[in-house]
Amino acid sequence: MKYMTAAEKTTLAQFLDLAGAYCKGGFRSRQQDYQFTDDVQPDSTSAASGNAATDSLECIAGDIKTCEACELCTTRKNAVPGEGAHQPLVMVIGEGPGADEDATGRPFVGKAGQLLDKMLAAIGLSRENNCFIANVIKCRPPGNRDPQPAETAACAAFLKRQIAILEPRFILSAGRVSVQTLLSTGEPIGKLRGKFIDFPAADRVIPLIATYHPSALLRNEDLKRPAWEDLKLLRTAITEADLGDRLLQ
Repeated sequence: MKYMTAAEKTTLAQFLDLAGAYCKGGFRSRQQDYQFTDDVQPDSTSAASGNAATDSLECIAGDIKTCEACELCTTRKNAVPGEGAHQPLVMVIGEGPGADEDATGRPFVGKAGQLLDKMLAAIGLSRENNCFIANVIKCRPPGNRDPQPAETAACAAFLKRQIAILEPRFILSAGRVSVQTLLSTGEPIGKLRGKFIDFPAADRVIPLIATYHPSALLRNEDLKRPAWEDLKLLRTAITEADLGDRLLQ
């Protein structure tokens, strides 16, 4: 949705006046003194911030599906809020929807998503039982390009609300864009993966581990071994936190 300033409205109105005069044979009446005002853009923090006392995953999903805080709302087929267990052991956070996700409204359902499910299953995790899967942005960027700063900023409060409600014990950040956005850093993923990093969330800190995005593994098989090492670190941390009983056997 395009929100116009008063100056933009005046320019458009004057152009329409000129076009109308041309259609009338060139006669132009006295130029009007327009008193337009700027459109008020919806505060991305109002719907996105929610009410902490009454917030829910359903409310967040509804706000995401009706969000018009950035230009991606004009090109999406479906917004993709996320899905999974409501009391997750691990929250998996990727970059953003691709074509399959945009078509279905569900996260990680294409080839990369199928690989992600296999990766999670290898260490006793699944979206049905103990994981919640989401992305840093909720609408597909055209051509699967990287999200722009304004787009990640527009979605930031949605993700913050989801993390606050879900209270995951661990975060698995999938891919460069995800981890750089979550940690507000430009460090390459090669320097960020392979270790746990404290992620501040509300009144607590969540252990976050980054790994390569499944789509990167499909393009470069050399990344599969380090990704597997990251997953083994996550499983070990879960076990050492006495949460191994929540893993699937």
